[in-house]
Amino acid sequence: MATQAEQRYSILAVDDNRNALEIIKRILFRSGYEVITSEGVPDAVKILDKHRIDLVITDLKMPKHSGFDLIRYVSENFYDTAVIMITGYPSIEGAVEAIKMGADDFLAKPYTDDELMSVVRQSLERLETQRSAQNTLELEAYFGIVGSSKPMKKVFKLIAKAATMTANVLISGESGTGKELVARAIHYNSPRSSAAFVPVNCAAIPDSLVESELFGHEKGAFTGANATRTGFFEVAAGGTVFLDEIGDASQSLQAKLLRVMQNKEIIKVGSNQVVKVDTRIVAATNKDLLDLVNRKLFREDLYYRIDVIDIPIPPLRMRSQDVPLLTQHITAQLCEETGGEPMFFSDRAIKAMTAYSWPGNVRELENLIQKLSVTVDNNRVVIADLPRPMRFSIDHKIGLHRSLAAVENEHIQNVLASLGGNKTQAAKILKIDRKTLREKLKKIDSDN
Repeated sequence: MATQAEQRYSILAVDDNRNALEIIKRILFRSGYEVITSEGVPDAVKILDKHRIDLVITDLKMPKHSGFDLIRYVSENFYDTAVIMITGYPSIEGAVEAIKMGADDFLAKPYTDDELMSVVRQSLERLETQRSAQNTLELEAYFGIVGSSKPMKKVFKLIAKAATMTANVLISGESGTGKELVARAIHYNSPRSSAAFVPVNCAAIPDSLVESELFGHEKGAFTGANATRTGFFEVAAGGTVFLDEIGDASQSLQAKLLRVMQNKEIIKVGSNQVVKVDTRIVAATNKDLLDLVNRKLFREDLYYRIDVIDIPIPPLRMRSQDVPLLTQHITAQLCEETGGEPMFFSDRAIKAMTAYSWPGNVRELENLIQKLSVTVDNNRVVIADLPRPMRFSIDHKIGLHRSLAAVENEHIQNVLASLGGNKTQAAKILKIDRKTLREKLKKIDSDN
């Protein structure tokens, strides 16, 4: 008999073989699931756009458009839909490729009724866990990750998915995008959360200390080894090692990382005893690792070991609609840390900040807000308080339907911005006294 949970779920089965579709539909319908069938990817896309689908089960080999095309479409457009790929050509490479593209599971033909039901139930259970974790991330700004934009919703889904799996993760993105925050969110939402999260800066470990840092050493193993030391991997046993800036790892470090990933064991410097370690790897880079592989600067075998689940973090300029939300969050955090009064940003200041390209990403925004907390008067940020490149990031358009007062206000603010906020010089250029300028600025602030 179907449970209430099973009755809630809607499943889309996609296969160019009608008999295969009928078998899937019969098995799932018998267990109480709502099942819609489609004989090709174009029709499946139309169904997805019209109906709320919880799970897609798709065959790999289909004419014109393959299952990979459908997996890619679902991954890019639906953040709350699981995917199972079915194929008669099973391979480890195919499974990894399907998971990297967004599939949640992989089933090889021929399969039994029980095998299909098992993988469906596992995928839907994982989907529920992801939904719960995603809601937590969105509502509570878990570990400082803030955003409601479409690119960030995709990141939240990937974090929630990665947290339920044991596969290695590669987080890629520009400096300042918050890669370590994502790594911590994965760890602390996973079954490993009670064990250690150990960050390792790959660029900062000298080759002479690689083995000692990663695996530890025995007392007397080398000059200066005055006591036995536990390495990063042993400290993180049962937990997560976060390999930051993996693209800057030396060839020596790369070789040693590959060995521990392959064997799941370490040997301390100065010891002959093999120690088994159950440690998950989450790596991060601001470089194109595949380009480094092609240039023989990064090991290809290591790249494919760490790049099982890929989480690209969008730069702030690609999710500019999150700037007001981030500004509010960072300001509140700063206020809580310092015990100071909250800052308020005028509409024009927020518009300028949203239009800015943020080459330093979220880190640049954090630094700006910290600076403004010291430099602005009355805890109110207006456009004149912003750095010069930011003040001119807005596309100023005069238009033919604006009031004279609106044009005057914009001209006053542009003059002030060009002078770095110098009111005396601005008054001279505007040919008004400072008192009149102060009154006009006060009115502009109240309007904003």
